[in-house]
Amino acid sequence: MSVPVFLADRLEFGKSEIVLGGPEGRHAATVRRLRPPERVDLTDGRGAVAECVVTEQLKDALRLEVLRSYELPPPAPRLIVVQGLPKGERGELAVEMMTEAGVDVIVPWAAKRSITQWKGERAAKSLARWRATAREAGKQARRFHLPEVTEQASTAQVAELLAKAALGVVLHEAAEVRLSRIDLPAEGDIVLVVGPEGGIADEELDRFAAAVPALLGPTVLRTSTAGVAAASVLLARTGRW
Repeated sequence: MSVPVFLADRLEFGKSEIVLGGPEGRHAATVRRLRPPERVDLTDGRGAVAECVVTEQLKDALRLEVLRSYELPPPAPRLIVVQGLPKGERGELAVEMMTEAGVDVIVPWAAKRSITQWKGERAAKSLARWRATAREAGKQARRFHLPEVTEQASTAQVAELLAKAALGVVLHEAAEVRLSRIDLPAEGDIVLVVGPEGGIADEELDRFAAAVPALLGPTVLRTSTAGVAAASVLLARTGRW
């Protein structure tokens, strides 16, 4: 059984003892019911890690002995996935799977053909759900660098992101080049664009001229699964997997 991971807002190296409180400590003590001498790992989600053992179960917290602390460098090249807004709960499914796979940044994109539209209060609630999903999936996957879920991006902002990337890729069913054949950079940002259920509009494809159109495979995938499938190809080819 893998060691459970909990988030700490801040980890200070050099400490021999930590009290894990707040929602994370409450969950560890009262839901997971962790007891001495079980092992847990703490992370700040930005690469700092503290390997710990439970020494005491408090009412809503755990007292932990720190066995070892260290810092992990961020993975390279960085993989950013621009996800066209899917309908229903498929957005959270896409975020969960991409987080488990190792995507570094997830950008919600208000594409022209997106059935779902994030506006006003709905936008704030939807973004909060995506971020909560990434947080929990990252813990489950034992990720010590949690993915960033950015604010919703417009087509113009996506085009700018692609122009600045070491490599920009747009998944498109009419592309002639397969994703598995594209030359990849050793460092910098790889930006991958996944369209919504209705696909990417021609005018959007024109705006993304800085990117390489690529074919993922011979079958048609849902937008909620295309991102994780494409990320798997790229992560394997860059050596991160």
